Amino acid sequence: MTLEESRAAYWKANLRLLAILLTIWFVVSFGFGILLSQQLNAFSLGGYPLGFWFAQQGSIYTFIVLIFVYAWRMNVLDRKFDVHED
Repeated sequence: MTLEESRAAYWKANLRLLAILLTIWFVVSFGFGILLSQQLNAFSLGGYPLGFWFAQQGSIYTFIVLIFVYAWRMNVLDRKFDVHED
C-alpha cells in the first residue's frame, strides 16, 4: 500500500467512525429525547419519565461515553495505520 493509499484509507476509517458515533448521538438525543419521548415516558428511570431523562441527561451521558469510545477507537486506528504517538 502506498503512502497516499494509506492516508486515504486512514481518513476513510476516521470518517466512518465519526459517522457511526454521530448517528448514535443523534438517535439518542433527537430520536429518544424528542421524537419517541411520549412512548418512552411510559417507563421511568430514577423516578423520572424515560423520555424526559433522555432529553435532559441521557444525551449528555451518551456524548461523554462516545468521546471516550472515539479516543479508544482512534488509538486503535492510529496503531493500525502506524501513525500513533509513543
